[in-house]
Amino acid sequence: MASITLKDIVKKYGDGFPAVNGVSIDIGDGEFVILVGPSGCGKSTLLRMIVGLEDITSGELEIDGARVNEKAPRDRDLAMVFQNYALYPHLTVGENIAFPLRLTKGKFTEEEIREKIEHAADLLELREHLDRKPANLSGGQRQRVAMGRAIVRDAKAFLFDEPLSNLDAKLRGQMRTEIARLQRRLATTTVYVTHDQTEAMTLGDRVAVLRKGELQQIASPRALYEQPVNLFVAGFIGSPPMNFLPGQVADGAITLPFGTFELTDRLRDAIGDRELVIAGLRPEHFEDARLVDPTKKDRGQTFEASIDVTEWLGAELYAYVPFETHDSVASKLEELDRELDGEGMRTQFVVALDAASRVRDGDETTLWFDPDAMMVFDPESSENLTRDDETAERLDRENEEDRRASLERASARAAKA
Repeated sequence: MASITLKDIVKKYGDGFPAVNGVSIDIGDGEFVILVGPSGCGKSTLLRMIVGLEDITSGELEIDGARVNEKAPRDRDLAMVFQNYALYPHLTVGENIAFPLRLTKGKFTEEEIREKIEHAADLLELREHLDRKPANLSGGQRQRVAMGRAIVRDAKAFLFDEPLSNLDAKLRGQMRTEIARLQRRLATTTVYVTHDQTEAMTLGDRVAVLRKGELQQIASPRALYEQPVNLFVAGFIGSPPMNFLPGQVADGAITLPFGTFELTDRLRDAIGDRELVIAGLRPEHFEDARLVDPTKKDRGQTFEASIDVTEWLGAELYAYVPFETHDSVASKLEELDRELDGEGMRTQFVVALDAASRVRDGDETTLWFDPDAMMVFDPESSENLTRDDETAERLDRENEEDRRASLERASARAAKA
């Protein structure tokens, strides 16, 4: 295991364009950190600089406190798992797993190599496949072979570059749990690149959100979700994503596309003297007014909505409501949509309703929401005006406590096995 420290890391190519621009991250010993962001944000470049496949233009990269900027990849003692598995088709599963050990030229005896192969195969449930060739395996099995090759090296850290992107949705879900279980059991420092925020939120101890080569925020998944620093992070984290609506402020009230509502003290303090803000509401902040728990009904507000399209997913129902945006924030929201790989389609917000709701396409219905759950963002700077630093720090602290407890439980289970 090892700690990995990035200090003001910069990567510029020949044309001077900074693919990575001043990124600083401290990755603790045994921590699982996710690098996430839309296409072209620099996350894979950053990972390749850590492993040594890309030169660092400026900044310091340390592994266990030792500077490694100029060290060759083989001297950094890191194991990388690639998106395309990088398996040798002419070798069996066992030989593929053993390959990095053979490269050490006599460091391990045949008995030691066999023990390491069998240990990795048992961890990954590959024992019965050791004599098969990669062509005869499923995508998930191939990915496990690639992971086995990383495990046998006993490397200081694992680096994953979008390892699940070639798998179908069901396999991705299964492999996520496999990777999480394996990382907890081995307690190996792990850096994992993905563009899929579901992977980021379910796997990482902490998640680093990148945008155009710059670090926007690094925090626990819950802190990112509940206390994002800006419009970009709020829009990237969450599925379905946060709804962004123009909010005009006057006389202690905020006018949203679906109505005017009195400001709570929290929102009034956050907004200050601004007359226009961008309001952020998660889909789950809305409910079908007919199904709202009576004990919380008085906390919220109701409004009439014209439902365009609905999607029933079994556990919940998504309903889409078209609205007219404000000219002053339209360009900001269009730019954000492009950066988040959106399609720039019609302006609408989505609400996540109880699956028992009978709201359907074309309905005129009454929805409920709690205005105090709203976030507000400055339309110029994109700053989250409602972010609470103390709450964010508490969430990160609790997350670290939970991580340590989880590692201790995994260690205790391994000792009993």
